[in-house]
Amino acid sequence: MTSAVSILPAQQLAVLNDAYRAAVARKRLRMTIATAVFFAALVVAAIGAEVNLRTLFTYFGNFVSYFDRIVTLEDGTRVWTNFAEWFWGWRKWLKMLAETILISYVGTMIGAVLAFALNFLAAQNTSPAPWLRFVIRRLLEFARTVPGIVFALIFVIAFGLGPMAGVLAIAIHSTGALGKLFSEIVENADMKPVEGVRSTGASWLSCMRFAVLPQVSAGYASYALLRFEINVREASVMGFVGAGGIGQELVVAIRKFYYSDVSAILLTIILTVFIIDIGTGWLRGRLFGKEARA
Repeated sequence: MTSAVSILPAQQLAVLNDAYRAAVARKRLRMTIATAVFFAALVVAAIGAEVNLRTLFTYFGNFVSYFDRIVTLEDGTRVWTNFAEWFWGWRKWLKMLAETILISYVGTMIGAVLAFALNFLAAQNTSPAPWLRFVIRRLLEFARTVPGIVFALIFVIAFGLGPMAGVLAIAIHSTGALGKLFSEIVENADMKPVEGVRSTGASWLSCMRFAVLPQVSAGYASYALLRFEINVREASVMGFVGAGGIGQELVVAIRKFYYSDVSAILLTIILTVFIIDIGTGWLRGRLFGKEARA
């Protein structure tokens, strides 16, 4: 069965073509203006941040040469030619790496528990009062806005060198970050079960327990696992200010110019993060389905 294709009159077709070309021209003009504004803002920001391309290219060789030094042993050979010499301190480094993982684990658990306790009060659809939601949200913003290493430095001054400062710093920062994520999950929850539970005369706490929590618990666990991955990296850096973990050994190697030790410790941290990332991704997939691995 054939169907006829209607052809518009030339005059009407010309009007449509003109309108199409005008729309395309307007879109291109907007794109051109937006691109120009973007690059202008980029240039202004670079000037304000004192980004000097001449300095970058002049001293870029120092950057390359440093990486050449950290893969060279003291006798001038490459590190991969003598693994025994390269990883001479592997027992001590693994012990400190285990401390880093424990710091991040304990800090993440404390932060997740505090975030769980506060997120219902911060969510717009479950908070009992607007003033309480405002206060809790500001507390969570403060906790996640201040960098974790700043908290670590404060706690090192207060409690001395060691893992305790790192645990407290990670716990506070994780509370702010997870509290924000958890509250957003709650705000996307279906409120019809809440209305049903509330109609029975149940308290606010019972509504959260029986109507909201079953909907959001999987998301809580997934975000907590993701945060643990991030905190392993955070804990490695916090050692720079004396908050425990392998970061303390890394900063000592950098300051004393133990170049091969720097590369060995960095490689150990990178491999550990890879393993944790793969492991937590696999665990999220097993618990919540393949889509949770992304």
